[in-house]
Amino acid sequence: MSLAAKTLPILYRDDWLIAVAKPSGLLVHRSDLDRHETRFAVQMLREQTGRAVWPLHRLDKGTSGVLLFALEREAGRLTSSQFERGEVAKTYLAVVRGHPDVCGEIDHPLAREADDHAGIVAGPPQAALTRYRRLAITELPYQVDRYPSSRYALLELRPLTGRRHQLRRHLKHIAHPIIGDATHGQGRHNRLFRELFECRRLLLAATGMELIHPVTGRTLCLHAPLAEDFSRILLQLGWSGAARDGSVPDAA
Repeated sequence: MSLAAKTLPILYRDDWLIAVAKPSGLLVHRSDLDRHETRFAVQMLREQTGRAVWPLHRLDKGTSGVLLFALEREAGRLTSSQFERGEVAKTYLAVVRGHPDVCGEIDHPLAREADDHAGIVAGPPQAALTRYRRLAITELPYQVDRYPSSRYALLELRPLTGRRHQLRRHLKHIAHPIIGDATHGQGRHNRLFRELFECRRLLLAATGMELIHPVTGRTLCLHAPLAEDFSRILLQLGWSGAARDGSVPDAA
């Protein structure tokens, strides 16, 4: 889906919840940091469905993938409580600089970042935990740093807490920043991907979410296919199979 589209692809809908696939570059709601933006996921979905919707979590502007809304206030309150208690399982895919360990945990507290729109003020560090699994690696014959080639990896990420910009900040903390991250990444590697692959987005996608339905009590599993621009880059890197099933061996 492009930002020019007038509707958001619906991944799931019932009388209480609706999940859509958010494209990279679209804000969830208004932000003082992006005052020039005129389109937001909340606004688009309200126009698309003809009814009020309430976002239940956040995705960064550059992140694509599963975005969940409530269609009814009480269902929204009950679902939001699951997010607050850390009971919602979320899965992401990211392309990062370097070759991280095959798997690991990033246990690194993060200072609370201010959010004027949500009425959140900056605060002291809070516990933050992310688990990751390496799906594929590659080495490109281009010198970016002091080495004659540059290494990259495809990671599956599972945040166990929900701190603001947690994945981007955690990957920077272990020196494997996400490609396309203008704030926490490395400009030289971002520029290489723009030149080689015409990559003009953050290579982070929310691919899956699992929670308990607030009304039926059943487990709800949501999945979003990778956006076309993300899939194209993985294909060019030889990683399309790894993104699909997570079982393809590392490719050099």
